[in-house]
Amino acid sequence: MKIAVMTDSNSGIFSETGKKMGVHVVPMPVIIDGETFYEGIDLTLDSFFERLTGGSEISTSQPSPGDLLDMWDRTLKEGYDEIIYIPMSSGLSNSCSSAIMLAQDYDRKVQVADNHRISVPQYGSVRDALKLAADGKSAAQIKKALEDAAYDCSIYIAVDTLEYLKKGGRITAAAAAVGTVLHIKPILTIQGDKLDSFAKTRGTRKCRTKIIEAIRHDLTERFGKEDISKMRIATAGTFRNPEDAKRWRSEVEAAFPGFEVVYFDLGCSVAAHTGPEAFAAGIYKVLE
Repeated sequence: MKIAVMTDSNSGIFSETGKKMGVHVVPMPVIIDGETFYEGIDLTLDSFFERLTGGSEISTSQPSPGDLLDMWDRTLKEGYDEIIYIPMSSGLSNSCSSAIMLAQDYDRKVQVADNHRISVPQYGSVRDALKLAADGKSAAQIKKALEDAAYDCSIYIAVDTLEYLKKGGRITAAAAAVGTVLHIKPILTIQGDKLDSFAKTRGTRKCRTKIIEAIRHDLTERFGKEDISKMRIATAGTFRNPEDAKRWRSEVEAAFPGFEVVYFDLGCSVAAHTGPEAFAAGIYKVLE
């Protein structure tokens, strides 16, 4: 069977990269001052942050049912027998549950995997799906494998400013004001269904150290009994200067000898809450 692997741009995979990987990418819509843009199509992260920091009214949204159905129909007409669609976690958006409902009209030809991931681990799920499809697995088999491994991952994110967490209702205005005065930088975590508080530190340097410690703890304690060759560590962020992204990736790679650490841009659905200059690291287990 010919299986199409599809994901959304929250995976850190955008249209051009998806073409090179053999992955079909659904661009996430972003509404800026009432106008809809599509991540990786007519909206770059640079232009997104320019509008975000410039005071524009910004909200993120899920793909419209029409856009999603058109993409599924077009993909099946291209000669694919089935589609495995890997959207962002159902705990962070309604896009997954909407896709599951829409897929019911496709006689099991479209399988939607709710494997509770976004960004770095979501990318790992896409790579797993490509490998499983190449091994001859059906879309239903791939869906089951991804959902069984859903929680074998962690992400830790530090923000540069509390302003956007306040705007998104993640913290109160009073907490943001106190945090700014005391130079407190929160570290957030995504381990499945939602964005939660993980720790609070003073200063960027301590944030970086704390994230590396968290990844090391997961690697040695939480995943300590796993085959080390199946573990992956990656970095992500909303850096506006590419050199800052390179430095963060290099710092994490130096902390974990033997791991080839890569870097991804955080998608707009997360970046709208973190703002620019956020940095993150994640750990996940691959299936094969």
